[in-house]
Amino acid sequence: MVIDQEAFKEALRGWASGVTVVTSRSGNKLHGMTVSAFCGVSADPPLVLVCANQASTTHGIIEEGGVFAVSILASHQEDVSNVFASAKYEDSRLQQVSWTQGETGAPLIDEALSSLECTVASAHREGSHTIYVGHVQAVHTTNAEPLLYYKGSYRSLHRDDY
Repeated sequence: MVIDQEAFKEALRGWASGVTVVTSRSGNKLHGMTVSAFCGVSADPPLVLVCANQASTTHGIIEEGGVFAVSILASHQEDVSNVFASAKYEDSRLQQVSWTQGETGAPLIDEALSSLECTVASAHREGSHTIYVGHVQAVHTTNAEPLLYYKGSYRSLHRDDY
């Protein structure tokens, strides 16, 4: 059965998700990108997964360096998400935002809701993407509210929702 790509993308737009920036380091090379395909895998051991397009610069750096960080963006960080999603800033994304080097060497986006520092536990190539499973080495959290994405727009929680 052939699936229409636009219909497939429209179906996925109905999945409300948090917004993350995945960053990595390999030697002196640093890069990052906005990622919506992220989730927890296991609490024991602590594992998460991210899906990275194999054509992306960040993918290659994760592959080379064996580390990545996931910064779960806070509600006030739409601009950060846009920078890491834009081809306009492909070579200067980390110069556009405030970040701190994590214990693994991967950049952590300042003021994020949470950041998880990971070493690559496994990688699975599927279609145009690689599913990276990361063993979480360090966790950083704040009390901020999450930035959400639904139907092509940023959203936030309303206090009455929780």
